[in-house]
Amino acid sequence: MWKKRIPSRTECGQSLVELALTITMLMILLAGTVDLGRAFFTYMAMRDAAQEGASYGSLHPSENNQIIQRVKDNLSRVVPDPVNDVDVVITITGAGCLGNMISIDVNYDEFPLTMPFLGWILGAQDLAIHATINDTILRPTCP
Repeated sequence: MWKKRIPSRTECGQSLVELALTITMLMILLAGTVDLGRAFFTYMAMRDAAQEGASYGSLHPSENNQIIQRVKDNLSRVVPDPVNDVDVVITITGAGCLGNMISIDVNYDEFPLTMPFLGWILGAQDLAIHATINDTILRPTCP
């Protein structure tokens, strides 16, 4: 014959404590996954925008303002304020003519994290994201 075991008074809150600890850890993992996904999406958009700027710059290497404008226009759907939050650096090796390289660096130094607890773990509530694209200048021809 089996007797039903009656839990002692000290075991009543054990399941609740285990649930609280487990849910906390799962929420931290979920927050990290969401923020990592957002950061990766933003990085890919920055690479695409830098590629757009490099493609335009390979044909018009002297038009720096137009290159920067193309990069920032491509980021307008991903970054809330690309004009003020994103820095674009254009580097041309050698003369700005056929066969030389153009490099577009896109920096987003304050990518905001959505989960405050994750920012507390990382020590900052924002991340710096950087993308670089190199391309060959196609015109004009060198004198």
